[in-house]
Amino acid sequence: MNVIRNILYSRSHKDGNFFGAIQSIIGFKPKAISHYNRAFIHRSLNKKDTLGNDLNYERLEFLGDAMLSSIIAAYLYNEVPSGDEGYLTKMRSKVVSRKHLNELGKDLGLITFVETNVPKDHFGQNIHGNLFEALVGAIYLDRGYKYCEKFIQKRVIDPYVDIEQLEGRIISYKSLLIEWCQKKKHKFKYEVYEDTGKDELKHFAVKLWIDQKVIAKARATSKKKAEEKASKRAYYAFQKKMSKE
Repeated sequence: MNVIRNILYSRSHKDGNFFGAIQSIIGFKPKAISHYNRAFIHRSLNKKDTLGNDLNYERLEFLGDAMLSSIIAAYLYNEVPSGDEGYLTKMRSKVVSRKHLNELGKDLGLITFVETNVPKDHFGQNIHGNLFEALVGAIYLDRGYKYCEKFIQKRVIDPYVDIEQLEGRIISYKSLLIEWCQKKKHKFKYEVYEDTGKDELKHFAVKLWIDQKVIAKARATSKKKAEEKASKRAYYAFQKKMSKE
């Protein structure tokens, strides 16, 4: 991994070694490097193809998301023959969660290759996962399903997919907490308001009320993130109680 990371950070489109860097990441030779070039073009460049269509990684991201879900679904179907539809769906969601995809893209240093008019330090965390999905889409167009499966097996399944660990991993603390409150007839409410702090990015603050008591507070750059963070804090506050009930 260190060798690959050194290649990633020392090579770029401009110095002519993009092909070699991509080959090091995916583990085989690309046939049509143009697919991989597109996987790192940000929409801020406003590039168009010869037909006037937008030329960026977003369509590849869509394709890569579908391929990743399909390959992970097939793996889980074969690996856990006793799992029903609900179980398999939940397990797949854990593998292809946005947080996990962001980690994968970051580990591979994919943002190094992005062509953009936006300063890279202005991107949020999701850029890493978006690029990972775009790369998967590029592999599919370039080499087909089998090579796409080979890449995902090497980069996702072998190092990260452990069935027993996945079974215990929580995807959404908010969903878990709401389910528990509804089951046990606890009244709950998320009170969301705009944070008046002096951060450069606008923040939202959340108070989580359960049975007319404020159980947790949190703040983040979106309402969704703030609610999830507050839910996580509430979960740990109620963890022992929830496990007994």
